[in-house]
Amino acid sequence: MRVKLFLLIVLITIITHAQTYLRNEPFAHTYSIVAFDPQTGDMGVAVQSHWFSVGTIVSWGEAGVGVIATQSFVNASFGPRGLELLKQGKSPQEVVDQLISSDDGRDFRQLAVLDSKGRAASYTGVKCIQPAGNIAEENFSVQANLMLNYNVWPAMAESFKNSKGKLAERMLTALEAAENAGGDIRGKQSAALLVVRGKSTGKVWEDRIVDLRVDDHPQPLIELRRLLSVHRAYEHMNNGDLAVEKNEMDKAMAEYSAAMKMFPDNIEMKYWTAVTLANNGRINEALPMFKEIFSKDNNWKILTPRLVPSGLLTVDEKTFNEIMK
Repeated sequence: MRVKLFLLIVLITIITHAQTYLRNEPFAHTYSIVAFDPQTGDMGVAVQSHWFSVGTIVSWGEAGVGVIATQSFVNASFGPRGLELLKQGKSPQEVVDQLISSDDGRDFRQLAVLDSKGRAASYTGVKCIQPAGNIAEENFSVQANLMLNYNVWPAMAESFKNSKGKLAERMLTALEAAENAGGDIRGKQSAALLVVRGKSTGKVWEDRIVDLRVDDHPQPLIELRRLLSVHRAYEHMNNGDLAVEKNEMDKAMAEYSAAMKMFPDNIEMKYWTAVTLANNGRINEALPMFKEIFSKDNNWKILTPRLVPSGLLTVDEKTFNEIMK
């Protein structure tokens, strides 16, 4: 008990001192990963913390440029400034060195930078609350501070190196490994996941492949995993919509079916699948789906006639009446 009390007093003393010195800068004691997928060129940053809305201050990224995690006592300017330095052609290590050397609060900072070539560099200040540390290797860097133990960031590194699949899922698995190894000594509250393209399309709205945040939740990583699954399902729905626009109906149905398999209870996914079936003359398949949807929520039945003037439901009058029975 005396040891725990002593450690608590030490922790409070360190935080009080740091707050006095860095009074205008937010906390983000946390663990994070910046990573690169050599197969696709995608880059990402993922983070979890016992702090509200951690993704709004820690995570930074730009397609074709790089990703940055700035944490501990956060210098938020490291995000935009670091991306600008990468645009100037500086390496991640040069970016870290320049940002840290220019900062009077460097001893309290933690920073990771990764560029569009997969090069990574990171830094942990000597006054970051222990356990704290970082590992930067080819295609990733992991960093953590104020952890329960010294196993957290090595667990993240091993998890990422041994994982396969899409970058977002691999980074989330690394966060889960960190939590399983002990995680933040204070607990958990928020998490975020950002993936950008390795090459910019010139269309900002297409360059962010995944952008998910859990700002306040008792189990932020579990919720982030759920949101990522929903995101993947709606990717299928969006792909289905694009296929419809191109009149590739077999492809559209394959995409819609994939989405529904992931979330069979999602009424909206069933509804637009039923609409597509009806528009393509597959009314015998569409009718039971409409009946089920309308029985669960009559608002979808109210909506259906409104699709006709917009050209989203193109069936003849007889078929329309069958749908609306």
